[in-house]
Amino acid sequence: MPSRPLLVVLFDGVQSLDVTGPVEVFAGAGLAAGDPSAYPVRTASPDGGPVRTQSGLRLLPDSTLADAVAGGAPHTLVVPGGGGTRTPDPALIDWLRTHGPRAERLVSVCTGALLLAGAGLLDGHRATTHWNACDHLARCHPGVDVDPDPIFVRDGRLSTSAGVTAGIDLALALVEEDHGRDVALTVARHLVVFLRRPGNQAQFSAQLSAQTARREPLRDLQHWITEHPDADLSVPALAARARLSPRHFARAFHAETGTPPGRYVDRVRLEHARRLLEDTSRGVEEVARASGYGTPEAMRRAFLKALETSPAEYRRRFHAVLS
Repeated sequence: MPSRPLLVVLFDGVQSLDVTGPVEVFAGAGLAAGDPSAYPVRTASPDGGPVRTQSGLRLLPDSTLADAVAGGAPHTLVVPGGGGTRTPDPALIDWLRTHGPRAERLVSVCTGALLLAGAGLLDGHRATTHWNACDHLARCHPGVDVDPDPIFVRDGRLSTSAGVTAGIDLALALVEEDHGRDVALTVARHLVVFLRRPGNQAQFSAQLSAQTARREPLRDLQHWITEHPDADLSVPALAARARLSPRHFARAFHAETGTPPGRYVDRVRLEHARRLLEDTSRGVEEVARASGYGTPEAMRRAFLKALETSPAEYRRRFHAVLS
């Protein structure tokens, strides 16, 4: 079994879960594959000294960044995020610019994408990061094709993931690629996570992804939509409930929530269907009706478009972790 050395970059202000999440996945994968040396893990900071994480924890790296690559480039280089990415150490950016291209796989977690972009390693590539940093990434690095929606994006040897726990999803995807689904599933079961959320799954729920409307009628309507996904949620019907003209309603809803009403409804229905599918006592046809899709085929098209997986496969993956 080939060994795939893993190097994790550490710096002051790093998000601790961005480090430990992927590390636990890769370390667990070695045990599940029957070869603890499958992913030898090493951590390094610019000067080799301890770093203070964003939450205040202290992490002790194995070496300096220079020493970590003295014997050759790692197979997988992991660049975590955190508050320290806002004003990064220029020496770290220079090191990434020189050594990032030499790794066979270059991975960022959360705002670690800002460090890769600062080193020019994301130019011309599709990438994602924490939803709250996507605008900043796009504005400061126009050469990067920023996609704010998915939990992770893979573009050749480059892989970028959204906030914090999405790094676990990306690591599981890489393990599945290296060692197959059974090994990745074993790790997912141990960590009690879903194997694996599709990479283009939205970063957060409809309720969190949209702003809360300022005006009470629209704010109340947002809650009503969430509680009645099977109702007539067309723009005319929602406008009538809000006592506005359809045109005025559509403009006001979009302006106050940051999301067109149709897209908001789509997200609410998808999220509702996902929750119902996790209950095996409900048939697919019942879930489709209760979620406002009407037919299983309409729900299937929505799942394939948003998640690149069918409702049946979503249910199978969810319960495979629990079994």
